[in-house]
Amino acid sequence: MKINSLTGLVVIVILFSLSPSFAIEPEQEPQPPGLPEPSPEPEPIPLPEPEPVPDPFPGETESEKIQRLTEENEKLKQQNNNLQNQISTLKNEKSGLESQISHLQERIKNLQEITMEQLRVIMDLVNKLKDVIYEKIISPTITM
Repeated sequence: MKINSLTGLVVIVILFSLSPSFAIEPEQEPQPPGLPEPSPEPEPIPLPEPEPVPDPFPGETESEKIQRLTEENEKLKQQNNNLQNQISTLKNEKSGLESQISHLQERIKNLQEITMEQLRVIMDLVNKLKDVIYEKIISPTITM
C-alpha cells in the first residue's frame, strides 16, 4: 500500500509539472482591441421646483389691499410735494445768494478802484515831499 500511494503521488506530481507545458500556445499576433460600446448619456439633474412666494400680507382681503395701497400712494404723494417745495425753496435761496455774490463782487471791484486811487494820491504826495525835501534841505546844503 505504501508503494501504491507513493507511485500515485509521483504520478500526480509529474502530471502537474507537465500540464503547464501543454497549455502554452504558439505565439500569435495580438488582435486589435474591439470598439468600445457607447456609454449611455447620464440623465440630467432635474432643477428643484421653486417654492411659491408667500403672500406678504397673509389674510388680507382685496378691499384691505386697495385701502393699504391707496394710503401708501397718498403718503408718497405728500412726500413728493414736500420735496418739490424744498426744491423751490432751495432754488429761491440759490438765486438770492447769487445776487449777493454779484453785489459783493461789484463792491470788491469798487474798493479796489478806491485803493488804487489812494495809492496814486499817496505816491503823488511822496513825490511832492521828496521835491520839497530836496529843494529846501538838500539843495541849499550842497551849494555851500
